[in-house]
Amino acid sequence: MAQAVAVQPDAHAGRSQGNPWLTLLAVSLGVIMVMLDGTVVAIANPVIGVELHASLSDLQWITSGYLLALAVFLITAGKLGDLFGHKKVFLIGVTGFALTSLAIGLTSSVGPLIAFRVLQGLFGALLQPAALALLRSAFPGDKLNMAMGAWGGIIGLSSAAGPIIGGLLVENVSWQSVFFINVPVGVAALAFGLWALKESKAQILSKVDWLGVLLLSGAMFSLVWAIIKAPEWGWGDKATIGFLIAAAVIGAVFLFWQTRVAEPLLPLSLFRNASLSIGTVLMILMAFSMFGAMFFLTFFFQGVHGLTPLESGLRMLPMSAGMIVASPIAGVLIGKIGPKITIAGGMLITAIAMFLMSRLGVDAAFVDSAIPFVLLAFGLSPVFVGATEIIVGNAPEDLSGVAGGVQNSAMQVGGALGTAILGAVVAAKVSSVLPGYLGPAAATIPPAQLEGLKTLASVGMAPPGLTGQTAALIGNASHLSFMDGLHLGFLVSTAVAVIAAILALFVKAGRKTEGAPVHVG
Repeated sequence: MAQAVAVQPDAHAGRSQGNPWLTLLAVSLGVIMVMLDGTVVAIANPVIGVELHASLSDLQWITSGYLLALAVFLITAGKLGDLFGHKKVFLIGVTGFALTSLAIGLTSSVGPLIAFRVLQGLFGALLQPAALALLRSAFPGDKLNMAMGAWGGIIGLSSAAGPIIGGLLVENVSWQSVFFINVPVGVAALAFGLWALKESKAQILSKVDWLGVLLLSGAMFSLVWAIIKAPEWGWGDKATIGFLIAAAVIGAVFLFWQTRVAEPLLPLSLFRNASLSIGTVLMILMAFSMFGAMFFLTFFFQGVHGLTPLESGLRMLPMSAGMIVASPIAGVLIGKIGPKITIAGGMLITAIAMFLMSRLGVDAAFVDSAIPFVLLAFGLSPVFVGATEIIVGNAPEDLSGVAGGVQNSAMQVGGALGTAILGAVVAAKVSSVLPGYLGPAAATIPPAQLEGLKTLASVGMAPPGLTGQTAALIGNASHLSFMDGLHLGFLVSTAVAVIAAILALFVKAGRKTEGAPVHVG
């Protein structure tokens, strides 16, 4: 039978635990490590592909394997923080993330690299929901918008530094060094966290719903695995459909079980709050547009444009740097005019930015990409800040870890969807238009070699070692076909952003009062 559990006010309800700004600084050190990792890996991907002879599928797995582990484990990780303490779980996540970064830097083949990236994702899953829960505990409700805005600004700062640091390291040291940099950052985060953070955990929860963990992990794995493998298998393939059906069936069993267990892993009552539910969907759509589109930009800059890793990082700087300014502004706007207009406006700006990027040419100058990048920063920041505040802020404090897991899971699932679906869109477009750009020469290329050309063109590259007119013809055809695929991918992202803007109009402001009853199940 479903049970109702009342979250009663206690000595900590509605009161900051520890110094709020020291807490923000401490958890930001851990998140900076994760954000640096994400941006520098994107810069390093082309070099990793060359040095380790990695295919496009391998490179996608370096990103998607990490996302898969995050998506599967985030909600469980948030629950572990609620039960055993968010400080403890956060520090374990920081330590594990730094150690796996060290292990990745010491690898010399693609297989172990992907395996350690998956393990790194598990530790990242421990870190991220705990960080949001610690902020939720430290800041009073009326200051949470401000905290989330500052949080977004710090993420923007680390994102801005990532491409530059990554470019310098890849160019002047090695791709391995972009992972080694996480070690000193992790040591600093661990030391400062031990000193500054105050423990925070639920007052009413006592055990883990292990069957719920198993069911949710199975459903999430089946879903994300199907998404990741669909470009390779085909969306209509039996294996893809089988995993999607498995995700639906296991997910339905999980939802049924959550209505029967006394202390569910994911209390479904959370989603009775319309704003929290819409915020979750908005986070998925935002991540779809951002991660899916951004995945191919490094290939555009380095493959098509011929830029170095450092130059690629500098080209992407306007977006990351813009978030430093845009995120605090977004926090203030949400506090003053509410989330509805702020988030909807942000998604419309995002749609405009994506459309402008769909017009980029092969010889696009710095300003041609800088303008949509700045717009993207001012469009995505209100959505990231607003959706995070809606999800975490509307959850009871005793379930803030689970809410943080929901927020991060939504982002990772959206990112995996964007990378897989837009990757399939780009690859399909390249395959269809490349023979036309090759002209009569396409008929003289053996089928196996033509497929190889399509694979290279999907990442903006042409076969090395060619000379003369042949090199010019194939290089031009590869670049033009890649641009056609990239343009179509950005148009899909534009449409997704418009849908998200409409959905944001249904968001309602308001946060649960601490101590309000929460009906579980």
